[in-house]
Amino acid sequence: MTRARLYRFAALFAVLTAATVVAVSAGMAAPASKASAGKANAGITIAFNMPCSTCASRFEEQDKPDFIKAVHKLNPKIKVIATNAQGSDATQISQIQDALTNGAKVIVVSPLDESTGVAIVSKAAKYHVPVIAYDGLLTGVKIAFYVSFDNKKVGALQGQYLVSHLKSGSTVAMVNGDQTSTPGVQFKQGALSALQPAFDSGKLKLGYTVDTPLWNPATATTEMQQALTKLNNDVQGVLSPNDGIAGGVIAALKSQKLDGKVVLTGQDATIAGLQSILQGTQAMTVFKPITLEAAAAAKVAVGLATGDKKIVAKVAKTKVNNKAGNVPSLLLQPMVVTNANVSAVVKNGAATWAQICSGLPSTICPGK
Repeated sequence: MTRARLYRFAALFAVLTAATVVAVSAGMAAPASKASAGKANAGITIAFNMPCSTCASRFEEQDKPDFIKAVHKLNPKIKVIATNAQGSDATQISQIQDALTNGAKVIVVSPLDESTGVAIVSKAAKYHVPVIAYDGLLTGVKIAFYVSFDNKKVGALQGQYLVSHLKSGSTVAMVNGDQTSTPGVQFKQGALSALQPAFDSGKLKLGYTVDTPLWNPATATTEMQQALTKLNNDVQGVLSPNDGIAGGVIAALKSQKLDGKVVLTGQDATIAGLQSILQGTQAMTVFKPITLEAAAAAKVAVGLATGDKKIVAKVAKTKVNNKAGNVPSLLLQPMVVTNANVSAVVKNGAATWAQICSGLPSTICPGK
């Protein structure tokens, strides 16, 4: 018997032995019932599992603390088991198993890849625990809810930025994200929705394209070096799906003194990415207010964990097909950030000027 059930049983026993049926119907049992609910909530655990740190620093720096804060704002008695798989399929599956063994009532997870996601949902199903897909869609399995930003739109914003800011005839290198992950696939699809027509018409030329395993910035540096070698440094634009990979690309461009001369995209509005934008080595990043994503996930997770069966319908705004059905979903809207509107990130509370301007000269940092 679970702790929550023990508390409820104890409360019920107290009510039955201390009051008559008439007293109960008159509402005298309400205080005992309320106390029982409080104790039950104190025994609730929610698991929050992210895929890696190298693929996106935001998972540890923003998503994790934002989610925990949002959960405790809703219910300070709920325990959050927050873990990070650090790029390992086996670790992510093991961490989820440990969370389930330790009584997690809801799993909130950003999967490393499709097969790992299937394994996670399968384990959760054995414990009758609902799974919320966070930031990346779990495909081929039944899940309770999906919250993310519109990943295809993120890619489209990046691709359209290159189309709009490159001269006709420019050569583009695409250093894509990991294609074993759903977000990586969607970012690339979105980017090509804007870039492919430009490639087909001859306005732009696709000189090089490669996918980056595990979103590793160091791997991206090597990939960009290979692109520069193949193209004899004749590259005017680089499609990078996030700021981490963009940082790897910048390192390769610097080695050829091309940093600041190539239009480079990014995502996540990380401190490093924003600094690169102010320094002129990165043209843009796609900003996603993580506080909104974490808050939505927390609201649904707490609701499901405490038995609020209507919570999913309250938060969901659309449905997304994940090859196993139409999943109630909330897709938040991203925005482009360039040198001209870095302040938008600060106003949102995602970063401070002190963080962004650290180590930068006052001549290029408006907040210093």
